[in-house]
Amino acid sequence: MSHSPMDGLSTQESSGDDYTSLASEIVDIFYKIYGTHPGFRVNHAKGIVALGSFVATPAAAELSCAALFDGSSIPFTARFSNDGGFPAIPDGAPGNIKGMAVKFHMPGGTEVDIVMLAIKTFPMATGDGFRDLLRAISESPDGAPKPTRLDEFAASHQTVSASFDTAATPDSFAHEEYRGLNAFIFVDKAGRRQAVRYVMNPEELVYLTADEADRKPLDFLIDDLPRRIAKKPVVFHLMAQLAEAGDQTKDPSQPWPNERHVVDLGVLTLHTTLANSREVQKDLLFLPTNLTDGIEFSDDKMPLLRTAVYGLAFARRSR
Repeated sequence: MSHSPMDGLSTQESSGDDYTSLASEIVDIFYKIYGTHPGFRVNHAKGIVALGSFVATPAAAELSCAALFDGSSIPFTARFSNDGGFPAIPDGAPGNIKGMAVKFHMPGGTEVDIVMLAIKTFPMATGDGFRDLLRAISESPDGAPKPTRLDEFAASHQTVSASFDTAATPDSFAHEEYRGLNAFIFVDKAGRRQAVRYVMNPEELVYLTADEADRKPLDFLIDDLPRRIAKKPVVFHLMAQLAEAGDQTKDPSQPWPNERHVVDLGVLTLHTTLANSREVQKDLLFLPTNLTDGIEFSDDKMPLLRTAVYGLAFARRSR
């Protein structure tokens, strides 16, 4: 089996990174943008929860010694969501980025989480940059004179449009591709290391035009998933895009070349949705730093910041 020259890459130690202050700034700005909606997430407020099982491929076990990839059936909880902090945002809102988060329930009670977005890249390279982007959004309310602060920010940061312009509206949460935009390191049984980025592939990609999306009911994606799964389990393939020599791993705003090899890690099968999703998701916390032996951090610091933000936001909405 071949490995990229990421072999021997040192593991990033998270203990020295403290993002408490920056996370607090980001959460505060989210509240400024969206207001307070008790019990709901300050971002990706609207969503639905599904349950399923994951079975890895032999190819996954060759790349990583993680128990997640041992070929057994691993139960998981998944949440599909709309972007933003408005609980009643239309599912067909233009430019709204869909999300998928998966929590694998491992033997012994541990958890492995993967958090993904339906865009090709993250809009900013760093946490400070993301805070500044959110600040520009907060200073550009509806009706603000043109060019808005966001217009000016996006014009001077090309990664914003490169990211946001890849968002589309699917006809179903089941027909969207979701990406884990951060790089992680797989470690195999021999200790060889391979940088990867996750891609969650549906069995079919189906997107709506802006006019089609505008004519859809407010909750068409939320309503579709239970009906769809009741007829037939929904299937996704968890893929890993493999880095090669020279591919940087620290900047999630920069994609790897499209021709990079992609490995099928396994099949996720959604068996049911939860009728009480609104209540259940209040207590769900997905953390991109929930890893396991065989999956390690790269030099991308964003998962550490995201965990700090999610944890702080969870604590505030739980009050």
